[in-house]
Amino acid sequence: MSDKKQPVPARTDPAPVKPQSSTGEIDAFVRRARTLAASATGSARLILSLDATMSRQPTWDLACALQGEMFDAVGKAGALKVQLVYFRGLGECRSSAFVTNTDALKQLMTRIECRSGNTQIGKVLVHALKQTAASKVNALVYIGDAMEENVDDLAAKAGSLGLHGVPVFVFQEGHDSGAEKAFKEIARLSKGAWFRFDRRAAATLASLLSAVAVFATGGLTALEARGRPEDRLMIEHLRGGRK
Repeated sequence: MSDKKQPVPARTDPAPVKPQSSTGEIDAFVRRARTLAASATGSARLILSLDATMSRQPTWDLACALQGEMFDAVGKAGALKVQLVYFRGLGECRSSAFVTNTDALKQLMTRIECRSGNTQIGKVLVHALKQTAASKVNALVYIGDAMEENVDDLAAKAGSLGLHGVPVFVFQEGHDSGAEKAFKEIARLSKGAWFRFDRRAAATLASLLSAVAVFATGGLTALEARGRPEDRLMIEHLRGGRK
């Protein structure tokens, strides 16, 4: 008989209280998670990367002046977060935090001076892969004029970015044939686009940067809806309409 009485206290233990307590904690957690998810989905993440070796100073200055076009294209409601990545000197490759306004990014850029050194495009691509593994990156912009690395290595990294849904939009200054071949491969394998630009034609770069921002926040649908000439050009490139 005593054996039958022992399970009874176990059933009247604090056991029923714990589910009530944990349920409340779970409900609170779910509410917090939903709040965080709602705020996260409202912001696209874009990486703006530049070659900051010595030959790039004039274009760096231009990029400082034009980077606001990306924010302006998607409004002022914090719909776009931009991270600056640059390389220069002997192996220096750095990145900023993601910022949500043009003034913050401009302040970062104006404090940086270009220094002589070799290209480090591979590091930029690896960085983008790490960033998107942590939290989705919608697009990578790269601005440069030279390539001094192994093309096959860069192609492999670009292919990985394509598999992870991170298109690379490459803006090439100048006519270096080796760089052009590599840049086009990076764009193709990542499912992005390649463009040539002239620093004297600032408006062209500004409009294309705005198109990239629109694509990052809303994809091809957003580009088609806005329908500007630069948007149509971007769509054509993304769909493989141009070489």
